[in-house]
Amino acid sequence: MDKTYWYKEYTQGRRFFLKILPGQSVQENIKALVVKEKIKVGVILSAIGSVRKLRINGIKSGAKLPITPARLTPHELEGPLELLGLTGNIVPGTDGTPDCHLHVLAGKASGDVVGGQLEDAEVFATCEIVLIELVLDGIERHKSRSGGTSTIYFAEE
Repeated sequence: MDKTYWYKEYTQGRRFFLKILPGQSVQENIKALVVKEKIKVGVILSAIGSVRKLRINGIKSGAKLPITPARLTPHELEGPLELLGLTGNIVPGTDGTPDCHLHVLAGKASGDVVGGQLEDAEVFATCEIVLIELVLDGIERHKSRSGGTSTIYFAEE
């Protein structure tokens, strides 16, 4: 029988509480922390605050695999929006640099919620993120031929 899932056990490394100031990029500041602290693998545990100039991607209704840019719907929202959640992982890409795959939920003044894969956002009033380092070797992000997107791969043991 073919494998239907893969996994690797990890141990928890350092934990960081990151505050990003108004006017700053969420993505750039997460990457700056990861590079400065030499975090190879990590996960965003939580995030709250407010953002503007939110850029996200969503998969078009009825899209088929592989996911291509034509099968994505980009959204840009000026805001400000409440940052209700940010989740995702940080894994080295094939070139060894950090690849942050993040998804966001944001609330509009109307009470409607939007979400999708985060391209970037600018902090409005504050952004407070809890990031956890994972101690784990043998993991990288590669482009999936079948799915069309970048996904994690584990080295064979």
